[in-house]
Amino acid sequence: MYNSSFPHDVYCYECWWGDDWNPMTSGIDYEFSKLFFEQFQSLFKKVPVISLFSGGRQMNSDYCNYTANNKDCYLCFGGKDDERVLYAKNASFCKESMDIFSGDKLELCYENIECEGSFKLIFSKQCVNCSDSMFLYDCRNCLNCFGCTNLRNKSYCIWNEQYKREEYLEKIREFNLDKFENLQKFKLKFEDFYEKSIHKYANLINTQNSSGDNLLNTRNCNNCFDIFGTGSENCKYTHYVVLGVKDSYDNYGMPTAERVYETIAIGFESNENADYYFSNFIKGSNRIFYSYNCISSHDLFACVGLKNKSYCILNKQYTKEEYGALVPKIIKHMNDMPYIDSKGRIYKYGEFFPPELSPFCYNETIAQEYFPLTKEEALKQGYKWKEKEERNYQIDIKTENILLDIKEVDDSIINKVIECEHQGTCNEQCTEAFKIIPDELKFYQRMNLPIPHLCPNCRHYNRLKQRNPLKLWHRHCMKEGCENEFETSYAPERPEIVYCEKCYQQEVY
Repeated sequence: MYNSSFPHDVYCYECWWGDDWNPMTSGIDYEFSKLFFEQFQSLFKKVPVISLFSGGRQMNSDYCNYTANNKDCYLCFGGKDDERVLYAKNASFCKESMDIFSGDKLELCYENIECEGSFKLIFSKQCVNCSDSMFLYDCRNCLNCFGCTNLRNKSYCIWNEQYKREEYLEKIREFNLDKFENLQKFKLKFEDFYEKSIHKYANLINTQNSSGDNLLNTRNCNNCFDIFGTGSENCKYTHYVVLGVKDSYDNYGMPTAERVYETIAIGFESNENADYYFSNFIKGSNRIFYSYNCISSHDLFACVGLKNKSYCILNKQYTKEEYGALVPKIIKHMNDMPYIDSKGRIYKYGEFFPPELSPFCYNETIAQEYFPLTKEEALKQGYKWKEKEERNYQIDIKTENILLDIKEVDDSIINKVIECEHQGTCNEQCTEAFKIIPDELKFYQRMNLPIPHLCPNCRHYNRLKQRNPLKLWHRHCMKEGCENEFETSYAPERPEIVYCEKCYQQEVY
């Protein structure tokens, strides 16, 4: 995940976990004459970093990051326990699926956003337990449906109209969905149909006293987004939780942790995950402060790359008593002598690392996905910016020459350089070209789907555009005569019809 200009040592997974190096040899004494963050940065430059943050038993999934227990997966980011999944973000427990954003327990699914428990579901959003269907929004327990919204327990429906089985199947055959141009036509029609459907103010399921969007089984979770699993409670400003998190604030990407503040990728399914502060990628540990990529440890302050260690500061070993005496002095020093960045922002104890010390540029991170900035805006705010790479691909297949019917495509397309339709003109980290890998072609052929015209990055950003932002607005229910108010991620100027819980259930269930 580190670009080629990253100046520090990067180890592969096997070498980083191997026994022929010791991060403790990089340990340094804490100096009260120097700024805390400068000392941490000095240590960070000395300790090799792991090439990808992946955990568990990864099998043939070398091009995945922030994943665990994946098998035969490719370009997956976030999530766990997937098998033969390609081009996915935050997908867990999925099989043989492609182009997924935030999916759970999906199989043979394609271009889905926030769907779960479904089989052969294609181009759909926020659906649960649906099968053999295409272009659905907010449907539950539906089978053999096309272009439908807000349906429950239905079969053989097209654009929310009921058909007999034989009529439905004949209609679907007439649509010729294996042809690219027909799919594009139905995409546009579905977008219009989607806007005219009823939208619940937020996707909250089995929640108590919670606000945000896409929350499942939560209690007292406010301004939170994408929390799944069971047992999350007492959280605020938390995004993407796979399993239960408790008593936490300002975090991203966690399974199973308690008492966590200002962290990224913390937890990983251990019962020994608690008290993490201002840290990144800490696994199976306790009482970790200002640390980076430490595993199965406890009582660490400002450490990098440690495994099975305790009572360490800047990768130097201390006794329990020495550690307990020195940490309060460091905290006081951080407050008395704070770090001040190039924009004059002050970082005392209690703040996450200054962005200008990040190993990544702004547009290399998912911050650019949720809060996009131009180069000028990013530099003005004190962030680093990665310049666009020069790409000199020898294009084998121009966009206009891509075969439009999957039945006409054979194995000769594999490893051909295909031009992306955007040709690098978008602001979506377009790679300008892409290839079709063997498993991908097999999937398209099995699902009778045409070859895409966009590179994986542009397809990912297209899915992002269909999600609501990580932001809430105070609004009123749009049902005539209803005076209920709520917090919603639907901005007031958007075209969707947004109802409160009561009006939504009267209309949909």
